[in-house]
Amino acid sequence: MQVFKIDKDIDKDKILKNIASTAQGNKIMKDKMDCHLFYIQDLRTPAANILKQDALSIGAELAVEKDTILCKDKYTNALLIVNEKQRKILSQKEKIQPFGLKEVAQVLAEYKPHNTTETKIMGVINANSDSFFEGSRFQGIEAIKSIEDMIEDGADIIDIGGVSSRPGSVEVPEEEELDRIKGIVDTIYEQKLYEKVQFSLDSYAPKVIDYALSRGFSIVNDITGLENDEVCELVKSYQVQVVIMHMQNRPLTMQDNPSYKHIISDVENFFMQRISKAKKFGIEDIVLDVGIGFGKNLEHNLMLIKHMGHFQKFNLPLLIGASRKSLIDKMISCDVSQRLPGTLVLHLKAIEEGASIVRCHDVKEHKQALVVHKYLHETLI
Repeated sequence: MQVFKIDKDIDKDKILKNIASTAQGNKIMKDKMDCHLFYIQDLRTPAANILKQDALSIGAELAVEKDTILCKDKYTNALLIVNEKQRKILSQKEKIQPFGLKEVAQVLAEYKPHNTTETKIMGVINANSDSFFEGSRFQGIEAIKSIEDMIEDGADIIDIGGVSSRPGSVEVPEEEELDRIKGIVDTIYEQKLYEKVQFSLDSYAPKVIDYALSRGFSIVNDITGLENDEVCELVKSYQVQVVIMHMQNRPLTMQDNPSYKHIISDVENFFMQRISKAKKFGIEDIVLDVGIGFGKNLEHNLMLIKHMGHFQKFNLPLLIGASRKSLIDKMISCDVSQRLPGTLVLHLKAIEEGASIVRCHDVKEHKQALVVHKYLHETLI
């Protein structure tokens, strides 16, 4: 006999099938194999005592401050530790409880475990001269050659932008932005490259968006998160996908001491508002982007990546875009040209937390990393 400690992220369906247990048994056991941690901020102490008893009654646990049972303080922070089966039970039990536990029940019910859908790679092409990474700047024929290379290297989507949104950058007139991308868009349309890969436009300018969508583009990557109603109308009219990104302030000032009450809940509230707006316009095909580096400090960025699984509650695709960004430099001093290893670590962590689209400058390297990561996930003992 041999006993092995195995990775908790192993492909559960495959290993249970390998053991040849019953289908019904597999369903029950899978729910017991996933451990979830829910951090609850400012939970009323009577609610904490009720939730702890309910959790203990089904084999789960709630960590609270030691004197919570005495209700000396009005509120406490708590850590709920449950498996998938227990999450489902508590989401029902707490529906009938007072002291705000109905809200806890709703969050538990809305949580969606990470699915194992294929991760898409979005390559970056910047048709301007001031993007933060020089290696992403291309013009004319050079841009088309880079697009063809990205397709060959395994890109699923290619994101074209004519205006830099790096910290401190200034907005440019709509006509100038259109002039910068027009030639590239025309060539993509003439050569029908949109039949080989999806094209996304990184813009929030209506005239530029309209032009690209009329020439084969099928995604609008809007860093303002559908702020402009005219952009909403265009997305609806063309029936295309939209990326709603979170950004605090504008690129010119977004890194001037960014602050939040709580980064996760603040970004969640933003998404709730903008998803609601999108649906009022009849927009359903939505991707969410937490906006790494857009009005966030290092701690904000790392919190969003580590806890990206929280945003699966919206049941929408999640995009991660930390490629070669300066948060890496804040952890280990390095020039933008040296940030690929750090980028891969951040992106793989985001994928493990539920991201299904990776926006990056280095398509070939990401393709290799994702293939290896997939093999690791699928390998059994």
